Amino acid sequence: MVTTASFQDALLDSAREVFETMVFMAMEGAGEDTTSLGETTLLGSITFKGRLEGCLGVCCDESCARTIAANMLGTPSPDELSENDISDAMGEIANMVMGAVKARIQKDVGTIEVSIPSVVQGRELRMGPQLPNIAVGNPNSLGEGSGQVKVRVNIEEQYRAEFSLLYREGNKS
Repeated sequence: MVTTASFQDALLDSAREVFETMVFMAMEGAGEDTTSLGETTLLGSITFKGRLEGCLGVCCDESCARTIAANMLGTPSPDELSENDISDAMGEIANMVMGAVKARIQKDVGTIEVSIPSVVQGRELRMGPQLPNIAVGNPNSLGEGSGQVKVRVNIEEQYRAEFSLLYREGNKS
């Protein structure tokens, strides 16, 4: 089985790869940064199942999400984007990072099926127990034996985001 440390490495390496190749933005781990992500936040999440099951999420403030979407879409001004454009971009970030994580861990955990991503927007969303209906936030939402890794990142030395992977051993087949 994959260790928590290797999940953390897979998550950070996957996020960095996606941002460098698809979003064209530099990203570095921020360690134990506890700075707020901003008042209005977007949370893109995607679930997965197989021998390992759970949810991957990415959370950032609206300004960061707008810049990510503009870079992905090749739009000169983030202000030209609709809320749907921004939401679609955040969902696609969750999808691409999950795909990269899956590629890194699949030989250790077997086949993983991935869902369609979803995105929510709200005030001061966090990857924590205050979001009990979103599996990403609450390690107890997957029951006993579940684990969670979180990676805080700085993007372009201007923005902050958080990636989270909540998981447990799933179906043995």
